[in-house]
Amino acid sequence: MKRLFPTACKLAHTYSIVARDPATGEMGVAVQSHWFSVGSVVSWAETRVGAIATQALANVAYGPNGLELLKQGKTAPEVVAALTEADEDREVRQLAVIDAKGTVAAHTGQRCIAEAGHQLGDNFSVQANMMLNNTVWPEMAQAFERSRGHLAERMMAALEAAQAAGGDIRGQQSAALVVVKGQATGKTGEDHYIDLRVEDHPEPVQELKRVLRVFRAYEYMNAGDEALEKNDVEGALTAYRTAETMLPDNLEIKFWHAVSLANARRVAEALPIFKDIFSQDNNWAILVQRLPQAGLLKIGREHLRRIMAQRG
Repeated sequence: MKRLFPTACKLAHTYSIVARDPATGEMGVAVQSHWFSVGSVVSWAETRVGAIATQALANVAYGPNGLELLKQGKTAPEVVAALTEADEDREVRQLAVIDAKGTVAAHTGQRCIAEAGHQLGDNFSVQANMMLNNTVWPEMAQAFERSRGHLAERMMAALEAAQAAGGDIRGQQSAALVVVKGQATGKTGEDHYIDLRVEDHPEPVQELKRVLRVFRAYEYMNAGDEALEKNDVEGALTAYRTAETMLPDNLEIKFWHAVSLANARRVAEALPIFKDIFSQDNNWAILVQRLPQAGLLKIGREHLRRIMAQRG
């Protein structure tokens, strides 16, 4: 019996972008699909190597095999040619590759489900299949080219434009964003600078955008921690305040901001923050009492008493 789907495939009818920031060397993939956990199939990237999106009736092996070919010194066009020429089911595949120099190449098989196509640009490629209409990928390209700022936010703009143009004919389900650093640290966890997924959600692009904002806020929290390690109290408090401004309802961020104020002998400023936190969740008050023993709250008993008095 003739097989319904090609071997070595995963259903990943979708729209995506692979891109590189020439200023930082960062590279990444952003993707959305009406399919569960699209990021586990489509998105592949490695610092100073390249980024790959494999989709449609996706050959998942295109990801690791393509990165290996890039490591061997092949260009993006050479990688696309090598992978597709060796695949008898290439006409149901869609593939995009960007290498560390920003060269891009893509393949859209003739039997990809319409509407399907791709568009190459300066340091990026957008591609889509099974779309509601054929304006999706051109709109993605325009949005990316018009956008400014960090690579992740620019790729998010492309996803938003795709959805606004009609998106996947079946609707929405999952989305993912991966960005690798421009310079290798030797630590995979750090080189994969951003690795965010929304596995199942009615509006995954907007949810991914929200999660990216949370990521940025916690970047400021981490920057604040690093500043404290260098005894830069004002730098730390500025970073914490920025994070709190970005996520004003996040009690965790408020809490550590207040703790840092207390440790800086600015308890009076910390008290209203603690009061607000405790009024919403008394567990944070319990946690405060555990911090001195751990060396994370370095204040005297009188100041601790003043803080605990903020409980309702």
